[in-house]
Amino acid sequence: MWFSFWRSRDRLSLDELRFIVDQLIKVQVVNEVNKEFVIEALRSIAELITYGDQHDAAYFEFFMEKQVMGEFVRILRICKCLIVSRQLLQTMSIMIQNLKNDHSIYYMFCNEHVNYLIAYPFDFRNEELLSYYISFLRAISGKLNKDTISLLVKTEIDEVADFPLYVEAIRFAFHEESMIRTAVRALTLNIYHVGDDTVNRFVSRAPHSDYFLHLIEFFRDRCIHLNSIVSNAKKSQSAELSSSILSAVDEIEDNLYYISDVVSAGIPDLGRFIMDNVLRLLIFPLVLPSLRTEAVNEPSLGAVTSLYLLCCILRIVKIKDLANIVVAALLCYPEIIPESSEAKINGNLLNHASSDVASQNKDVNNQNSMSDTENHILHSALNHKYCGMRFAPREALLSFVVSGDEVQVSGSLNVLATLLQTKELDESMVDALGILPQRKQHKKKLLQPLVGEDSAEEQLFSSEGNKVKDRISGELDIYMQKLKEYVGISCVHPEVGVSPRVHRFQVLDSLVSLFCRSNISAETLWHGGWLLRQLLPYSKAEFNSHHLTLLTDSFHHSTARVLEEARGTWFDLLLAVICDQWRKCKRAIEASSLRKDPKCILLPPFKSAYDEHASSESSFAAGERMCEAVKVFALLHHLHIFSLGKVLPDQPPVFFDVDTPEKSRARNAGLNLPELKPNAEINLVGAIPCRIAFERGKERHFYFLALSMSSCGWLVLAEELPVKPGRGLVRVVAPLAGCNPRVDDRHLRWLHLRIRPSSFPFTDTAMYAGHGKVKSKAMVDGRWTLAFQDEESCKNAMSMVVQEMELQSCMVEKSLEPLLELDSSPDESRLSSHEEDDNTV
Repeated sequence: MWFSFWRSRDRLSLDELRFIVDQLIKVQVVNEVNKEFVIEALRSIAELITYGDQHDAAYFEFFMEKQVMGEFVRILRICKCLIVSRQLLQTMSIMIQNLKNDHSIYYMFCNEHVNYLIAYPFDFRNEELLSYYISFLRAISGKLNKDTISLLVKTEIDEVADFPLYVEAIRFAFHEESMIRTAVRALTLNIYHVGDDTVNRFVSRAPHSDYFLHLIEFFRDRCIHLNSIVSNAKKSQSAELSSSILSAVDEIEDNLYYISDVVSAGIPDLGRFIMDNVLRLLIFPLVLPSLRTEAVNEPSLGAVTSLYLLCCILRIVKIKDLANIVVAALLCYPEIIPESSEAKINGNLLNHASSDVASQNKDVNNQNSMSDTENHILHSALNHKYCGMRFAPREALLSFVVSGDEVQVSGSLNVLATLLQTKELDESMVDALGILPQRKQHKKKLLQPLVGEDSAEEQLFSSEGNKVKDRISGELDIYMQKLKEYVGISCVHPEVGVSPRVHRFQVLDSLVSLFCRSNISAETLWHGGWLLRQLLPYSKAEFNSHHLTLLTDSFHHSTARVLEEARGTWFDLLLAVICDQWRKCKRAIEASSLRKDPKCILLPPFKSAYDEHASSESSFAAGERMCEAVKVFALLHHLHIFSLGKVLPDQPPVFFDVDTPEKSRARNAGLNLPELKPNAEINLVGAIPCRIAFERGKERHFYFLALSMSSCGWLVLAEELPVKPGRGLVRVVAPLAGCNPRVDDRHLRWLHLRIRPSSFPFTDTAMYAGHGKVKSKAMVDGRWTLAFQDEESCKNAMSMVVQEMELQSCMVEKSLEPLLELDSSPDESRLSSHEEDDNTV
């Protein structure tokens, strides 16, 4: 019977559809003999109905007339072959996805055939069948709207009693296969965003509301899983662990974006239900305790993971009450902590103080005009903060900034930056944290008279009135009460919360202390600089004399480090690196948002291959150190200028054109431009004959010269021109800076020179390896060994190299004089001595 199916005819004709359907109706049993025919028939029907939907309505009319949907159900009932079931689900998916005619969709959904297929007890132990089934459900959800969704629900007294599509789909919401989870989530969002009130009530009441509870529990488990990977990565750094962290982070963020999409669907009370469970299951039992104390039983999350989660939750899940309650919790400590307990910030006692209290007392009175009561509160709070027995999570954040390790500092700055940029937060709550930008403070004071709160004069020229404190304290109390209602935890309001100015001073104090730390990377310090500029965009008024002293001392220390680099391995490129990092630093701290993904704090800190594999003589390790020193210097110079109330220039104040002494080797060689390339013709004045082998067994004879002009310098190997005595052709050029000249201990006629790249191999030291990959192989410096005719020639060559390096270094220092605020007299004496040395050679 079914062999006639293969006879020749127009494959896309209506007659073909009639023939296939007639043959399918005749099938009474599906077995190994005829299953191939049934599969091909189902596939062809999907193709023909899709074609007819776009070209001829008669196709679908015939489909309805023959009640082919009923035939599909009948085939499923009599079929025991999984492969036929898979094809039937695929056929349904193809048809539903490709039907454009609304009437066709209504027909597909208006009878119970679709619901029968949805609720059919397939054998889902077969993973491929499950994939087809989920695709079928998702295809249906893609056609849902307020008209079609009513065709798939069962109602009783105007309320939805059952919704098989939704009920069956969420059974697989937490399947181990991520593709299935993703498809189910897309399906649920399609349902939520239809906006049908009866369906919304159905999904948000028990027992179906348990899905959202399980969703938060699943998310919590993913967070704990992420924390375990991060903990393992601290013990052993590898590309595999970094890749695992990034995969786990992607899953965390996908979960949060899905939760955010669910909330944005606008289902009544669902946002509150989700917020309740996020607070109750994650924030309060896991995230905040890991920041606040070191309990007897260690928290399930580490501090770094908790900092990352705070950033992500506040950045992605846009729930106003959630953000404000989290801030209220950051400002408070639970009553249940015994006063005699010795609370720790993740194992580190908060016993540091970044500023002298007496100095602060004097400066606060002079500059901030705070009342005696506020001064008392400030200093008692600072003392209590560092030696007391209770700590609010906000204090832990500031503690990390002042004394935490690299990732804790970076994570805390990211949290503060996220809070600063969270639009759902009330300004009064941001002010209570101490991170309300100065421009918003001024704007708020200007707007208050317009709404009749206080006179303009009182608001603009008073310090901070009681009404401001009362308003902030009142709003904080509102969210404190909400916090207690939601999670049943009773908290107390710390005394320092009465004055936002006190909190602002604490944040400023912590940031200034951060800039004084030498064990934090430049990249992280730049993030602190960005936060400081956000808080104080155009005013230095809140700096006290102690802050200014600390910033000045740090600036002078960084200046000394840069000055050391002017005699280091890469001093010839120091000026270019400073100009480059100056511009980058200015852009970074003046950016509208912090340009760093919070996930970076989870990745293992980047360890340079040169630190592990190369010796202290490696030019590449020296280059990384120079770049890091320059980045720190650029930031501290910017802050130094800002602290003086000046405008940051776009370019650093340096001398780009420094004249080379007339009686120098470079001038004698005939160089007029600070550039030297192979095949250039030069004078061989003072050149020393030598031999070198670039290949084993192949020695070559050259004339050796060390030359410097302005900030450039070269090691030159030239060949004498036969037709031009005293003139030579440059064959090989290498950088003079960082060549580390050394006479061989055993062979006194040999001179060893290190050859580093002529261009800077990295203009930025990355804190983290790209895409979580760890660099494992370090580049190696080149080496020259020059053989001279006698020991005296070797000593002269050595002396020439040292003198030219000294001259080049002097030129670099002279270029940096206005930037480093150097005294030029020592350089001038050094230059004059070089001129005398050159004349003697």
